[in-house]
Formats: sequence, structure tokens, C-alpha cells
Amino acid sequence: MSAPALSVVVPSVNGFADLERALEALERERSRTALEVLVPDRLGGVLREQVARRFPWVTVLPAAPDTTIPELRALAFRAAAAPAVAVIEDHVLVPPGWAAAMLAALAGGADAVGGAVENAATETVLDWAAFLCEYSQLLPPLPAGPVAGLTGNNTAYRREALAALRTAWEAGRWEDHLHAALVTAGYRLVQHPEIVVGHRKHYTVAEYTGQRFLFARAWAGMRAREWSPARRAVTGLLALALPLVLYVRIVRTVWRKRRHRRELVRALPLLVLFVCAWGLGEVTGYTAGAGQALRQVR
Repeated sequence: MSAPALSVVVPSVNGFADLERALEALERERSRTALEVLVPDRLGGVLREQVARRFPWVTVLPAAPDTTIPELRALAFRAAAAPAVAVIEDHVLVPPGWAAAMLAALAGGADAVGGAVENAATETVLDWAAFLCEYSQLLPPLPAGPVAGLTGNNTAYRREALAALRTAWEAGRWEDHLHAALVTAGYRLVQHPEIVVGHRKHYTVAEYTGQRFLFARAWAGMRAREWSPARRAVTGLLALALPLVLYVRIVRTVWRKRRHRRELVRALPLLVLFVCAWGLGEVTGYTAGAGQALRQVR
């Protein structure tokens, strides 16, 4: 087998049903581009056996059950062998030609590239509400060109750039920390809105509400880890206004893009609940710290 042109990192946190669809899409890509697919997994033996039987070409990297998603990504970054390393999620579906498009974008002079995200779970209002709450900013159309940050689940990096910023991706933090470090170090991040992946994840109302809270608490807690108590308290107080800010931002963003307006209107009541959970998570993170929230995000 030829040396891989692209290592693809797929953290396994949601179970085989989701992961199987993501790997099936990557399996089709293997006929076009030489891929190394790395699945850092925290779910255990049964899933690993399922992957080995169905996708013997995938490299599974075992991890402890409490390993965080940033830690799973770091585990795979350390193992990646290709000159370029891409990151998706176990509920992301890549389209035909995705790998070649990522490699071509990097060959254009970027150190990291990222694309857009479309909803591939469209069966229910809940599906749309969860997607719009989290990904309205990444819906096409997006501006093309150099940016300060990229999405974390449709991204590719030159391995040399990752090697130079190893301390950033080994810090146990989300991709925004790595991207900020890349920009500060003078590396070039470029957005390619024509490279679109599908996000296919179904939730219950309670599940998504809980996940929004946990993600927001983890993010805010890590951000404020070295702040003074006074700064944490003031920022936590200000974050009480966050649900309204988020709600207005989501509605305005989707409406201005002139896409999915009908789905947005139907999702508005659920969005109220989701942004309140998001805001409460940030208030908790700023005032009480991240706790164990990051280990429960999936």
C-alpha cells in the first residue's frame, strides 16, 4: 500500500452506529486518496472489535473511558504518519472528493484549512434546533480566505505546523486554543467554504440540553483557569446575558444567509432552552470552574 497522503483523525465517543457511517464515507474516499484513518477510542472493547471486523484498514488507538475529546485528538496527532492531518467527528460525513480538496487547499500555501458544515440530520425539529444552535456560524455561504479560526470538525493541518505547536494541542483544550497559537506563531489559516461536510447526529432534548451545558462549562472554565477570583465573578455575572445574545446571533445569522428559514422558525422554542443551557454552563464555568465537564462532552 502506498504511503498515506492524509491522516484522518476520528475521535470515537458516540458509539458504533455513528462511527460506522463516518468510516463508510472515508472508505469511499480511500479509492481516490491514500488515507490513514486513526480512531482514538474511549468506549472500549466491543466497539473496537466491531471496527476491526468491519473496517480492518482503520487504526484504533485505545484510550481510557474518561479521556477528553482534546486528549483523544492529541493521541492521534502523535500517531499520525501522513504529511497532512485532518480532523472530523464520529458523526461527520465527508463527501466524495473531500480528502483531495483538503490536500489541494493545503498545497495552496495554507498551514491549516477548514470548511463549512451542513446539517445531515434533518428528520425532526429537534435535529434542526440542535444543529442551528451549534453550527449556524458554519453554514454556507462563508467568506473564503485567511481567518483567525476554523471549525474543529472539518479541518486539515500540515503536520509540520502541528509539530511546531505541540504544546498547544497537548494542553487538553479545544481547537480554538490551537488555532490561536498557530496565528500567533505566524502560521496561515485559510477558510475554504466550498469544502462542506455533513453533520449527522440525533439527540433527545435532555441529551442536547445537557451537552450544551457541559461544553459551555468546560470551555468557560478552561478559559478562566488562570484568572483572578474577581475577574471570574464579574465575567460570570456578565454571562447571565449570554442566552439573549446567543439567541439573537443565531436567528440573525441564519436569516441573513437566506437558508433554512422555515426550519429556524420551527426550532425557535427549542433554541430558547438550548441557549439558556449554554449560558448557564458558561456562568458555572466562570464562577465554579470546569469541574469534570470536559470528560463528559461527546
